[in-house]
Amino acid sequence: MYFGKQLTLDSSESSYFSSMIEKKQLKYDSAYLKMAFEWAKLSYCKRKQVGALIVKDRMIISDGFNGTPTGFDNCCEDEENVTKWEVLHAEANAILKVASSAQSCKEATLYITLSPCIHCSKLIHQAGIKRVVYANAYKDNAGLKFLEKAGVQLTYLPNEQE
Repeated sequence: MYFGKQLTLDSSESSYFSSMIEKKQLKYDSAYLKMAFEWAKLSYCKRKQVGALIVKDRMIISDGFNGTPTGFDNCCEDEENVTKWEVLHAEANAILKVASSAQSCKEATLYITLSPCIHCSKLIHQAGIKRVVYANAYKDNAGLKFLEKAGVQLTYLPNEQE
């Protein structure tokens, strides 16, 4: 409504505004993903450092990086350089932080440096996250297939950090 009158746009005006919104969203997506890469640097893991941010209404409501649970030694790999079973993934850490706060992940966007595994994909879906933006693909794409089936919007933005 515009001063009590219905405002209608023709198809060229509508696609122009749609394009502007997409460009603005891409700018935000890129910025949040860069921040997730910075967060990944906090990980003590040697093999792979992964960072995650959960954003809702353009506010960061949680963050996470892969690492051991609170109170455990900050060593993610064993003597043979194999990741220890107790290491939490970045997105799991971020979701668990929200769970222990007054916030909710419902309708939020997850920005992550590495696409989620199958186990974390279930957490993402159950947490109500509606969109996942990732920079690198995990070795197994079953997590992405699950999220797609669950109706979670997936956006791949190639890693600009490399």
